[in-house]
Amino acid sequence: MKPATSHLMRAYARQPVSFVRGKGALLWDEQGVEYLDAIAGVAVTSLGHAHPEIAAVIAEQAGMLLHTSNVFRIDWQERLGERLCGLTGMQKAFFSNSGAEANETALKLARLHGHHKQVAEPKIFVMENGYHGRTIATLSATGNPAKQQGFEPLLPGFLRVPYNDIEAVRRAAEQTSDIVAVLIEPVQGEGGIRVASADYLRELRTLCDQHGWLLMLDEIQAGMGRTGAWFGHQHAGIAPDVMTLAKALGNGFPIGACLARGAAADLFSPGQHGSTFGGNPLACRVACTVIDIMARDRVPERAAVLGTRLLAGLQSALGDHPNVIAIRGQGLMVGIELDRPCKELVGRALTEERLLITVTRDSIIRLLPPLVCNEMQIDEIVARVSRLLLSREVNSTATVETAAPMESVT
Repeated sequence: MKPATSHLMRAYARQPVSFVRGKGALLWDEQGVEYLDAIAGVAVTSLGHAHPEIAAVIAEQAGMLLHTSNVFRIDWQERLGERLCGLTGMQKAFFSNSGAEANETALKLARLHGHHKQVAEPKIFVMENGYHGRTIATLSATGNPAKQQGFEPLLPGFLRVPYNDIEAVRRAAEQTSDIVAVLIEPVQGEGGIRVASADYLRELRTLCDQHGWLLMLDEIQAGMGRTGAWFGHQHAGIAPDVMTLAKALGNGFPIGACLARGAAADLFSPGQHGSTFGGNPLACRVACTVIDIMARDRVPERAAVLGTRLLAGLQSALGDHPNVIAIRGQGLMVGIELDRPCKELVGRALTEERLLITVTRDSIIRLLPPLVCNEMQIDEIVARVSRLLLSREVNSTATVETAAPMESVT
Protein backbone atom coordinates (compact mmCIF):
# COMPACT_ATOMS: atom_id res chain seq x y z
CA MET A 1 0.00 0.00 0.00
CA LYS A 2 1.33 3.41 -0.95
CA PRO A 3 1.17 5.77 2.06
CA ALA A 4 -0.16 9.29 1.70
CA THR A 5 2.60 11.91 1.48
CA SER A 6 0.50 15.07 1.30
CA HIS A 7 1.42 16.04 4.87
CA LEU A 8 5.16 16.03 4.16
CA MET A 9 6.98 19.23 3.23
CA ARG A 10 8.27 19.20 -0.33
CA ALA A 11 11.92 19.26 0.67
CA TYR A 12 12.89 16.18 -1.36
CA ALA A 13 12.47 15.03 -4.96
CA ARG A 14 11.85 11.41 -4.04
CA GLN A 15 12.11 8.43 -6.36
CA PRO A 16 8.88 6.38 -6.61
CA VAL A 17 10.08 3.41 -4.58
CA SER A 18 9.95 2.53 -0.90
CA PHE A 19 12.30 -0.02 0.61
CA VAL A 20 11.12 -2.28 3.40
CA ARG A 21 14.08 -4.58 3.98
CA GLY A 22 17.83 -4.68 3.47
CA LYS A 23 20.77 -7.01 3.92
CA GLY A 24 24.35 -6.02 3.23
CA ALA A 25 24.43 -4.21 -0.11
CA LEU A 26 20.93 -5.34 -1.13
CA LEU A 27 17.51 -3.74 -0.66
CA TRP A 28 13.97 -4.98 -1.32
CA ASP A 29 10.93 -2.83 -2.08
CA GLU A 30 7.30 -3.34 -1.10
CA GLN A 31 6.79 -5.75 -4.00
CA GLY A 32 9.80 -7.83 -3.05
CA VAL A 33 11.95 -6.58 -5.95
CA GLU A 34 15.67 -6.69 -5.19
CA TYR A 35 18.01 -3.73 -5.78
CA LEU A 36 21.78 -3.33 -5.53
CA ASP A 37 22.74 -0.34 -3.38
CA ALA A 38 25.64 1.70 -4.76
CA ILE A 39 25.13 4.74 -2.51
CA ALA A 40 24.80 3.27 1.02
CA GLY A 41 22.34 5.93 2.13
CA VAL A 42 24.82 8.54 0.81
CA ALA A 43 27.92 7.09 2.52
CA VAL A 44 26.06 6.13 5.70
CA THR A 45 25.47 2.36 5.80
CA SER A 46 29.09 1.47 5.14
CA LEU A 47 28.71 -1.83 7.02
CA GLY A 48 25.61 -2.64 5.00
CA HIS A 49 21.93 -2.79 5.83
CA ALA A 50 20.60 -4.65 8.86
CA HIS A 51 24.01 -5.64 10.20
CA PRO A 52 23.17 -8.30 12.81
CA GLU A 53 25.66 -7.13 15.44
CA ILE A 54 24.51 -3.52 15.19
CA ALA A 55 20.86 -4.57 15.30
CA ALA A 56 21.52 -6.63 18.44
CA VAL A 57 23.27 -3.74 20.18
CA ILE A 58 20.44 -1.34 19.33
CA ALA A 59 17.86 -3.75 20.74
CA GLU A 60 19.83 -4.44 23.91
CA GLN A 61 20.66 -0.81 24.67
CA ALA A 62 17.10 0.33 23.89
CA GLY A 63 15.92 -2.05 26.58
CA MET A 64 18.37 -0.60 29.11
CA LEU A 65 18.73 3.17 28.65
CA LEU A 66 18.19 5.65 25.83
CA HIS A 67 18.64 9.11 27.30
CA THR A 68 19.65 10.90 30.47
CA SER A 69 20.93 14.26 29.09
CA ASN A 70 24.41 15.71 29.23
CA VAL A 71 23.80 17.00 32.74
CA PHE A 72 25.23 13.62 33.79
CA ARG A 73 28.20 11.47 32.86
CA ILE A 74 27.49 9.08 29.98
CA ASP A 75 29.76 6.07 30.05
CA TRP A 76 29.30 5.10 26.40
CA GLN A 77 30.03 8.67 25.35
CA GLU A 78 33.32 8.61 27.23
CA ARG A 79 34.21 5.26 25.70
CA LEU A 80 33.48 6.54 22.20
CA GLY A 81 35.54 9.67 22.78
CA GLU A 82 38.46 7.51 23.85
CA ARG A 83 38.09 5.23 20.82
CA LEU A 84 37.91 8.09 18.31
CA CYS A 85 40.81 9.99 19.85
CA GLY A 86 42.84 6.80 19.78
CA LEU A 87 42.14 6.34 16.07
CA THR A 88 42.79 9.94 15.10
CA GLY A 89 45.41 11.32 17.47
CA MET A 90 42.91 13.97 18.58
CA GLN A 91 42.40 14.81 22.26
CA LYS A 92 38.78 15.81 22.91
CA ALA A 93 35.38 15.05 21.38
CA PHE A 94 31.96 16.68 21.29
CA PHE A 95 28.98 14.61 20.13
CA SER A 96 25.94 15.79 18.19
CA ASN A 97 23.25 14.23 16.01
CA SER A 98 24.40 15.00 12.46
CA GLY A 99 27.21 16.18 10.25
CA ALA A 100 25.83 19.70 9.96
CA GLU A 101 25.80 19.97 13.75
CA ALA A 102 29.35 18.66 13.92
CA ASN A 103 30.41 21.35 11.46
CA GLU A 104 28.51 23.99 13.44
CA THR A 105 30.62 22.94 16.41
CA ALA A 106 33.80 23.33 14.37
CA LEU A 107 32.74 26.80 13.17
CA LYS A 108 32.04 27.91 16.74
CA LEU A 109 35.49 26.65 17.76
CA ALA A 110 37.01 28.70 14.95
CA ARG A 111 35.18 31.84 16.09
CA LEU A 112 36.29 31.28 19.69
CA HIS A 113 39.85 30.70 18.50
CA GLY A 114 39.74 34.02 16.67
CA HIS A 115 38.35 35.96 19.60
CA HIS A 116 41.00 34.45 21.87
CA LYS A 117 43.53 35.93 19.42
CA GLN A 118 41.79 39.32 19.66
CA VAL A 119 40.40 39.07 16.14
CA ALA A 120 37.14 41.02 16.24
CA GLU A 121 35.71 39.63 12.99
CA PRO A 122 37.33 36.24 12.41
CA LYS A 123 37.20 34.76 8.94
CA ILE A 124 37.45 31.20 7.70
CA PHE A 125 38.79 29.97 4.37
CA VAL A 126 36.34 27.59 2.66
CA MET A 127 36.53 25.95 -0.74
CA GLU A 128 34.75 26.33 -4.05
CA ASN A 129 32.36 23.40 -4.54
CA GLY A 130 32.64 22.50 -0.86
CA TYR A 131 29.68 21.15 1.05
CA HIS A 132 29.27 21.34 4.83
CA GLY A 133 25.53 21.17 5.57
CA ARG A 134 22.21 23.00 5.39
CA THR A 135 22.04 25.06 8.57
CA ILE A 136 22.54 28.77 7.97
CA ALA A 137 26.18 28.68 9.09
CA THR A 138 27.13 25.50 7.24
CA LEU A 139 25.15 26.61 4.18
CA SER A 140 27.15 29.85 4.22
CA ALA A 141 30.35 27.79 4.26
CA THR A 142 29.08 25.60 1.41
CA GLY A 143 30.23 26.48 -2.11
CA ASN A 144 27.01 25.79 -3.98
CA PRO A 145 24.92 28.83 -4.98
CA ALA A 146 21.99 26.62 -6.00
CA LYS A 147 21.62 25.35 -2.43
CA GLN A 148 22.05 28.85 -0.98
CA GLN A 149 19.46 30.54 -3.19
CA GLY A 150 16.48 31.83 -1.26
CA PHE A 151 18.17 31.72 2.14
CA GLU A 152 20.06 35.00 1.98
CA PRO A 153 21.43 36.89 3.78
CA LEU A 154 24.06 34.28 4.46
CA LEU A 155 26.34 34.37 7.47
CA PRO A 156 29.42 36.55 6.93
CA GLY A 157 32.96 35.51 7.76
CA PHE A 158 33.75 33.04 4.98
CA LEU A 159 36.33 33.57 2.23
CA ARG A 160 36.05 31.14 -0.67
CA VAL A 161 39.10 29.94 -2.60
CA PRO A 162 39.61 27.33 -5.36
CA TYR A 163 39.96 23.76 -4.13
CA ASN A 164 43.33 22.03 -4.33
CA ASP A 165 45.11 25.32 -5.15
CA ILE A 166 47.64 26.30 -2.46
CA GLU A 167 48.73 29.46 -4.30
CA ALA A 168 45.14 30.72 -4.19
CA VAL A 169 45.19 30.35 -0.41
CA ARG A 170 48.50 32.19 -0.17
CA ARG A 171 47.27 35.05 -2.35
CA ALA A 172 44.05 35.42 -0.40
CA ALA A 173 45.92 35.35 2.91
CA GLU A 174 48.01 38.32 1.79
CA GLN A 175 44.85 40.43 1.49
CA THR A 176 43.49 39.96 5.01
CA SER A 177 44.88 39.49 8.50
CA ASP A 178 41.62 38.18 9.99
CA ILE A 179 41.86 34.52 8.91
CA VAL A 180 41.59 32.12 11.85
CA ALA A 181 40.86 28.74 10.23
CA VAL A 182 40.57 26.69 7.06
CA LEU A 183 37.62 24.31 6.57
CA ILE A 184 38.08 21.69 3.87
CA GLU A 185 36.98 18.21 2.79
CA PRO A 186 39.90 15.92 1.93
CA VAL A 187 37.59 14.54 -0.77
CA GLN A 188 34.70 16.68 -1.96
CA GLY A 189 31.65 14.44 -2.08
CA GLU A 190 28.74 16.67 -3.08
CA GLY A 191 31.28 18.71 -5.04
CA GLY A 192 31.83 15.86 -7.50
CA ILE A 193 34.27 13.38 -5.89
CA ARG A 194 37.28 15.66 -6.17
CA VAL A 195 40.33 14.45 -4.26
CA ALA A 196 42.74 16.90 -2.66
CA SER A 197 46.33 16.01 -3.44
CA ALA A 198 48.57 14.87 -0.59
CA ASP A 199 51.01 17.70 -1.33
CA TYR A 200 48.22 20.27 -1.18
CA LEU A 201 47.02 19.05 2.21
CA ARG A 202 50.57 18.98 3.56
CA GLU A 203 51.23 22.53 2.36
CA LEU A 204 47.92 23.64 3.83
CA ARG A 205 48.99 22.15 7.16
CA THR A 206 52.25 24.11 6.97
CA LEU A 207 50.41 27.36 6.18
CA CYS A 208 48.09 26.88 9.13
CA ASP A 209 51.06 26.30 11.43
CA GLN A 210 52.83 29.42 10.11
CA HIS A 211 49.80 31.69 10.57
CA GLY A 212 48.22 30.19 13.68
CA TRP A 213 45.10 29.06 11.78
CA LEU A 214 43.08 26.00 12.74
CA LEU A 215 43.10 23.31 10.06
CA MET A 216 39.55 21.92 10.19
CA LEU A 217 38.81 18.80 8.13
CA ASP A 218 35.27 17.83 7.24
CA GLU A 219 35.50 14.02 7.14
CA ILE A 220 31.75 13.49 7.29
CA GLN A 221 31.59 11.72 3.92
CA ALA A 222 35.23 10.69 3.44
CA GLY A 223 35.83 9.40 6.98
CA MET A 224 35.28 6.01 8.62
CA GLY A 225 37.11 3.95 6.04
CA ARG A 226 35.45 5.14 2.84
CA THR A 227 38.65 6.28 1.07
CA GLY A 228 40.65 3.19 1.98
CA ALA A 229 42.06 4.70 5.18
CA TRP A 230 40.23 5.36 8.43
CA PHE A 231 40.15 9.05 7.50
CA GLY A 232 40.77 10.80 4.20
CA HIS A 233 43.53 13.08 5.46
CA GLN A 234 45.63 10.10 6.54
CA HIS A 235 46.63 9.53 2.90
CA ALA A 236 48.61 12.78 3.22
CA GLY A 237 50.14 11.89 6.58
CA ILE A 238 48.89 15.07 8.30
CA ALA A 239 46.90 15.78 11.45
CA PRO A 240 44.13 18.39 11.66
CA ASP A 241 43.39 20.64 14.60
CA VAL A 242 39.66 19.97 14.29
CA MET A 243 37.87 17.14 12.50
CA THR A 244 34.19 16.41 11.98
CA LEU A 245 32.52 13.02 11.52
CA ALA A 246 29.00 11.67 11.04
CA LYS A 247 27.34 9.48 8.36
CA ALA A 248 29.07 6.07 8.63
CA LEU A 249 29.96 6.60 12.30
CA GLY A 250 26.51 5.25 13.25
CA ASN A 251 25.86 3.10 10.14
CA GLY A 252 22.41 4.68 9.91
CA PHE A 253 21.86 5.63 13.53
CA PRO A 254 22.11 9.45 13.82
CA ILE A 255 25.35 10.69 15.39
CA GLY A 256 27.90 13.39 14.67
CA ALA A 257 31.25 14.15 16.26
CA CYS A 258 33.65 17.07 16.37
CA LEU A 259 37.17 16.16 17.47
CA ALA A 260 39.91 18.60 18.41
CA ARG A 261 43.49 18.67 19.61
CA GLY A 262 45.90 21.25 21.00
CA ALA A 263 44.49 24.63 21.93
CA ALA A 264 41.28 23.90 20.01
CA ALA A 265 40.48 21.04 22.36
CA ASP A 266 40.11 23.38 25.34
CA LEU A 267 38.28 26.33 23.79
CA PHE A 268 34.79 25.47 25.06
CA SER A 269 33.80 26.14 28.63
CA PRO A 270 30.55 24.86 30.22
CA GLY A 271 27.52 26.60 28.76
CA GLN A 272 29.14 27.70 25.48
CA HIS A 273 27.86 24.75 23.46
CA GLY A 274 25.50 21.85 23.92
CA SER A 275 23.08 19.32 22.46
CA THR A 276 19.97 17.81 24.01
CA PHE A 277 20.26 14.44 22.28
CA GLY A 278 23.93 14.51 21.30
CA GLY A 279 26.02 11.66 22.64
CA ASN A 280 23.16 9.68 24.15
CA PRO A 281 23.95 6.14 25.34
CA LEU A 282 22.32 4.40 22.38
CA ALA A 283 24.03 6.48 19.66
CA CYS A 284 27.44 6.18 21.30
CA ARG A 285 27.18 2.46 21.90
CA VAL A 286 26.21 1.93 18.26
CA ALA A 287 29.20 4.01 17.11
CA CYS A 288 31.54 2.02 19.36
CA THR A 289 30.19 -1.15 17.78
CA VAL A 290 30.74 0.25 14.28
CA ILE A 291 34.37 0.99 15.15
CA ASP A 292 34.82 -2.49 16.65
CA ILE A 293 33.50 -4.17 13.50
CA MET A 294 35.52 -1.98 11.15
CA ALA A 295 38.72 -2.65 13.09
CA ARG A 296 38.12 -6.39 13.46
CA ASP A 297 37.17 -6.92 9.82
CA ARG A 298 39.79 -4.50 8.45
CA VAL A 299 37.08 -2.61 6.61
CA PRO A 300 39.20 0.42 5.55
CA GLU A 301 41.76 -1.88 3.94
CA ARG A 302 38.94 -3.74 2.20
CA ALA A 303 37.59 -0.44 0.87
CA ALA A 304 40.99 0.32 -0.65
CA VAL A 305 41.09 -3.01 -2.51
CA LEU A 306 37.48 -2.82 -3.68
CA GLY A 307 37.91 0.81 -4.69
CA THR A 308 40.81 -0.10 -6.95
CA ARG A 309 38.66 -2.81 -8.50
CA LEU A 310 35.72 -0.45 -9.01
CA LEU A 311 37.81 2.31 -10.60
CA ALA A 312 39.65 -0.13 -12.86
CA GLY A 313 36.41 -1.72 -13.98
CA LEU A 314 34.80 1.61 -14.78
CA GLN A 315 37.88 2.85 -16.63
CA SER A 316 37.96 -0.30 -18.72
CA ALA A 317 34.26 -0.19 -19.54
CA LEU A 318 33.69 3.56 -19.89
CA GLY A 319 37.06 5.20 -20.34
CA ASP A 320 36.40 5.70 -24.08
CA HIS A 321 32.71 6.59 -23.73
CA PRO A 322 32.05 9.80 -25.72
CA ASN A 323 30.06 11.41 -22.88
CA VAL A 324 32.55 10.58 -20.09
CA ILE A 325 34.92 13.41 -19.16
CA ALA A 326 36.58 11.77 -16.15
CA ILE A 327 36.37 8.82 -13.79
CA ARG A 328 37.96 9.59 -10.43
CA GLY A 329 37.87 8.71 -6.78
CA GLN A 330 39.58 7.30 -3.75
CA GLY A 331 38.63 4.00 -2.17
CA LEU A 332 34.88 3.41 -2.51
CA MET A 333 34.16 7.07 -3.20
CA VAL A 334 33.92 7.32 -6.98
CA GLY A 335 32.59 9.87 -9.46
CA ILE A 336 31.91 9.60 -13.20
CA GLU A 337 31.78 13.07 -14.75
CA LEU A 338 29.73 13.42 -17.92
CA ASP A 339 29.70 16.19 -20.49
CA ARG A 340 26.00 16.96 -19.95
CA PRO A 341 23.34 17.00 -17.21
CA CYS A 342 22.29 13.47 -16.28
CA LYS A 343 19.90 13.62 -13.32
CA GLU A 344 17.49 11.34 -15.17
CA LEU A 345 20.00 8.51 -14.73
CA VAL A 346 18.97 8.11 -11.09
CA GLY A 347 15.47 7.06 -12.09
CA ARG A 348 16.67 5.03 -15.06
CA ALA A 349 19.12 3.14 -12.86
CA LEU A 350 16.26 2.16 -10.56
CA THR A 351 13.87 1.00 -13.25
CA GLU A 352 16.24 -0.43 -15.82
CA GLU A 353 19.06 -1.79 -13.70
CA ARG A 354 17.64 -2.09 -10.16
CA LEU A 355 20.62 -0.03 -9.01
CA LEU A 356 20.80 2.88 -6.56
CA ILE A 357 23.04 5.76 -7.65
CA THR A 358 23.06 9.52 -7.13
CA VAL A 359 23.95 12.41 -9.42
CA THR A 360 25.68 15.45 -7.97
CA ARG A 361 26.54 18.79 -9.56
CA ASP A 362 24.03 17.89 -12.31
CA SER A 363 26.50 15.85 -14.36
CA ILE A 364 28.50 13.58 -12.04
CA ILE A 365 27.38 10.05 -11.18
CA ARG A 366 28.39 9.42 -7.58
CA LEU A 367 29.02 5.87 -6.38
CA LEU A 368 29.35 5.19 -2.64
CA PRO A 369 28.69 1.46 -2.21
CA PRO A 370 28.79 -0.23 1.18
CA LEU A 371 32.33 -1.08 2.23
CA VAL A 372 31.24 -4.68 2.84
CA CYS A 373 30.39 -5.37 -0.81
CA ASN A 374 31.93 -8.51 -2.25
CA GLU A 375 33.88 -8.60 -5.51
CA MET A 376 30.90 -9.88 -7.46
CA GLN A 377 28.77 -6.95 -6.30
CA ILE A 378 31.48 -4.45 -7.26
CA ASP A 379 31.69 -6.02 -10.73
CA GLU A 380 27.90 -5.91 -10.97
CA ILE A 381 27.88 -2.18 -10.17
CA VAL A 382 30.35 -1.69 -13.03
CA ALA A 383 28.20 -3.79 -15.37
CA ARG A 384 24.94 -2.03 -14.52
CA VAL A 385 26.37 1.49 -14.72
CA SER A 386 28.04 0.62 -18.00
CA ARG A 387 24.82 -0.76 -19.49
CA LEU A 388 23.04 2.39 -18.34
CA LEU A 389 25.47 4.65 -20.21
CA LEU A 390 26.00 2.44 -23.24
CA SER A 391 22.37 1.50 -23.87
CA ARG A 392 21.21 4.86 -25.23
CA GLU A 393 21.87 8.59 -25.19
CA VAL A 394 22.63 9.83 -21.69
CA ASN A 395 20.03 12.58 -21.94
CA SER A 396 17.30 10.32 -23.28
CA THR A 397 13.85 11.08 -21.91
CA ALA A 398 12.67 7.53 -22.43
CA THR A 399 11.66 5.61 -19.33
CA VAL A 400 11.09 1.98 -18.59
CA GLU A 401 8.13 1.23 -16.34
CA THR A 402 9.00 -2.37 -15.65
CA ALA A 403 12.09 -4.51 -15.92
CA ALA A 404 12.75 -8.20 -15.82
CA PRO A 405 13.81 -9.55 -12.42
CA MET A 406 17.55 -9.62 -12.00
CA GLU A 407 19.64 -12.40 -10.63
CA SER A 408 20.42 -11.97 -6.94
CA VAL A 409 23.94 -10.71 -6.25
CA THR A 410 24.93 -12.02 -2.84
